[in-house]
Amino acid sequence: MESANQDINLNSPNKGLLSDAMTDVPVDNTAAARTCVPEGLTLAEEEELRSELAKVEEEIGTLRQVLAAKERHCGELKRKLGLTPLDGLKQNLSKSWHDVQVSNAYVKTSEKLGEWNDKVTQSDLYLSASSTLEDWNEKLTQSEAYKKTQETLSQAGQKTSAALSNVGSVISRKLGDMRNSATFKSFEDRVGTIKSRVVGSRENSTDGLHSPSGAGDKAPQDNTPF
Repeated sequence: MESANQDINLNSPNKGLLSDAMTDVPVDNTAAARTCVPEGLTLAEEEELRSELAKVEEEIGTLRQVLAAKERHCGELKRKLGLTPLDGLKQNLSKSWHDVQVSNAYVKTSEKLGEWNDKVTQSDLYLSASSTLEDWNEKLTQSEAYKKTQETLSQAGQKTSAALSNVGSVISRKLGDMRNSATFKSFEDRVGTIKSRVVGSRENSTDGLHSPSGAGDKAPQDNTPF
């Protein structure tokens, strides 16, 4: 039977596929593409708003292109002027700080802080605390313990200075005694003798090189060190 021939065989490798005899269901593309109109708007109003939205988006794209071109031109001018990004950052920070200082919020805050400072410094509590601190400071500086501590520190400083001065004097005196000692003078004489003999030996060698003919006539000198 024809109906039996059109049945789908579940064991067939083509299971899940529609039969060629089945026709496609027609789809209304216009209805699928058209969105629902928001409540309170007519179809004409929706079309007008969509048209205006497209124009605004186009203007935004144009403005972005113009802004990018302006930024490139600005970068070229800065490069020609030798301005670095750090200079631009400093300028922006200075301008931002200036804007903050002249802003109403900053001015009002400064005025409020000034008023609070005047109120605090003129309050009875502040005046009483200041007077109390001054009394404590005066009593402390006039107390016997403070005076004794100050005198002790002064004496310690004087003793330290005297000790350092004495150490310097002792070192200088010791060095003078060492230079005047017999041992140091003997050592100094020995060094002088060795130096004179070395210099004499060099002079004799130089004379021998300049006058080789008379070298045989002169008796050899005794350069034996002591």
